[in-house]
Amino acid sequence: MKKTKTLITAFTLAMFACASPASAQLGRITDSLKKAKEAKDKLDEITFTDAEEQELGAKVSAMLRQKYGVVQDPAVHKYVALEGTVLAQASSRPNLAWTFIVLDTDGVNAFAAPGGLIHITRGALALIQNESELAGVLAHEISHVTGKHTIHSIQKSKAMQNLADATRNQILADVANRTYEILLENSYDRGDELDADRNGLLLANKVGYAPAGLGAFLARLNDRNKDLKDRSGLFASHPETQARLDALGKLAAAQKPAGTATVAARFHSNVPFKPVPVAQVAGAATGSAAAKSEPAPGKSKFGLSGLGASGGDKATDQTVSSAGSRGVNPDRDAKGGPNSALVSVSVTPDDVDKFRKGIV
Repeated sequence: MKKTKTLITAFTLAMFACASPASAQLGRITDSLKKAKEAKDKLDEITFTDAEEQELGAKVSAMLRQKYGVVQDPAVHKYVALEGTVLAQASSRPNLAWTFIVLDTDGVNAFAAPGGLIHITRGALALIQNESELAGVLAHEISHVTGKHTIHSIQKSKAMQNLADATRNQILADVANRTYEILLENSYDRGDELDADRNGLLLANKVGYAPAGLGAFLARLNDRNKDLKDRSGLFASHPETQARLDALGKLAAAQKPAGTATVAARFHSNVPFKPVPVAQVAGAATGSAAAKSEPAPGKSKFGLSGLGASGGDKATDQTVSSAGSRGVNPDRDAKGGPNSALVSVSVTPDDVDKFRKGIV
């Protein structure tokens, strides 16, 4: 009897010994799942005030301006700002501090930084043929801002999971860095691009422009780039052009938008640039020259420390190299101008009202 009891006791202890690691493992799994959910909830709850969006946008704009330079022509800036302001005032976020910047490069591109900083290149203006096309492009970029597409892209990024325990300042800094990468690579997802196409068409038409403007520009840009092996600039990661054109056509047919203005004469009297064939777009420095722009090992390529609190224009080593493992992209890697300073222009309510009345 005693022997039997001893055997039972030993068997019971063995069972506990086997069960204990399994129980501990289950506890670790439960804790991991709980932490993962908390991290996801924290990332899902990331929101930014208008002031924080504008701070992010100022940092990103400084990086873009440093890379491409700024056209130092107040007349061109005022014209683009007037058209952009008319569109922005009709958008779902009219009270943002909207700013419109013309970048000094032959590359055809446009970038929407958070907070309402819209950038369009000299090359894009040269390829555009009338005001309705410009309205389509600007309204598309405005729609990225009103839809908060860059912020949503970052929230969906797996890389953001590493920031679950970060401070607010660390999150803001990382979001600025990632926003620059998204804009430079045009890496919005298909849904966001089609959404910006749709809302951009409706916004441009809302103020009186013909609905075919954006589609006409996209078709011309597609023809310009037809001999490229890879997508470039505005087409770097966008949906296939024909799919976008089909969607825009169906939208116009369904909505029957009333606006018909193209305003070609006013556009050409204000925009002096001539298009450059994509094969002739000068590339930015490569090789040893580009290597100088790479940060020291261990430092972020897009760190904000060198830009200053105000997002100033002083050149830093934070500019991303224009070539390398990403492959050649003529519009993204196009050579930029030497001056990154913002061009200050005065746009009064009377100016905007007069410009609006000219959309006929």
